[in-house]
Amino acid sequence: MESPSSLPASDLTLAAGEPGRAPEAAPARVNLPDRAWAVLLTALGLGVLLVAAVIVGELWRIGAPAISHTGLKDFVTRSTWDPTRDIFGAAPYIYGTLVTSAVALVIALPISIGLALFLTEMAPPSVRSVVTFPIALLAGIPSVVYGLWGLFVLVPVLRNRAEPFLQRTLGFLPLFQGAPIGLGYLAAGVILAIMILPTITSISIEVLQTVPGSLREAALALGATRWEAIRLAVVPYARAGIVGATMLGLGRALGETMAVTMLIGNSPTIRASLFAPGYSLPAVIANEFAEATGALHTGALAALGLLLFAVTVLLNVVARLLVRLSRRGPARVRA
Repeated sequence: MESPSSLPASDLTLAAGEPGRAPEAAPARVNLPDRAWAVLLTALGLGVLLVAAVIVGELWRIGAPAISHTGLKDFVTRSTWDPTRDIFGAAPYIYGTLVTSAVALVIALPISIGLALFLTEMAPPSVRSVVTFPIALLAGIPSVVYGLWGLFVLVPVLRNRAEPFLQRTLGFLPLFQGAPIGLGYLAAGVILAIMILPTITSISIEVLQTVPGSLREAALALGATRWEAIRLAVVPYARAGIVGATMLGLGRALGETMAVTMLIGNSPTIRASLFAPGYSLPAVIANEFAEATGALHTGALAALGLLLFAVTVLLNVVARLLVRLSRRGPARVRA
């Protein structure tokens, strides 16, 4: 057998490669099924964007005459809504949508995160399996059922007990002044909180379950209590996912229709009190679209839908920014 030194120079060059010259790459294999699958997925992704563009375009086509008739600034800031005189002001509906969603978030967020932390960090497996089933069941209840339950159960409780108590104890605040009638911003916010609680809780549980056990063990080994380990190790790691879950719950609260329509009182006014009746963007569209008498009225309702779509897009942009900011610092620690 010949040694490498006895081989011809040309053979050595072919074996080791010429200095400064990369070896020729083998031709890449073309996998037609993978290529077709990639093309199909790309087409489906672009199809979602196309559907969104068609929705926006159609809403703009129908609503542009009403916006041009009223003016975008007046349409957003005016408080008078009178289809008989072709006067359209969406401010009460925007206000009602934001207030009820904010009330829902204030009530649901601490309960959802606390429940998720309890189920993932403290509850035994037997309790966890029992509690998670009702949470998943709440997510599947239709909106109209929530509305009926709110009318027959929640509204009497608020009118006879909760709102009078809030009025006696916190009546010095404008939020808790006025007659306790049951229907209003508070009732709609409470029912929305119940509706978004399963969403925030379920996603938060999934996020908290991805936290490495070594983070908890390291915190406990350093002398931290269980609460300190959760606060200093678990929550910072899962912060970005919890923010994303919160934004998803808020998105559902902004777009909810039937339950809010049945409980908010349907009064196009702007009031500081949570006991007062109000209106929301989805509720006014659902109530008036079938009875719209003229092109301007229909266009104004379509413009409300366009506003709601814009609020949803803005919410998603803010959610992405918050998730990106939440990933900085402790949330980027890895075991």
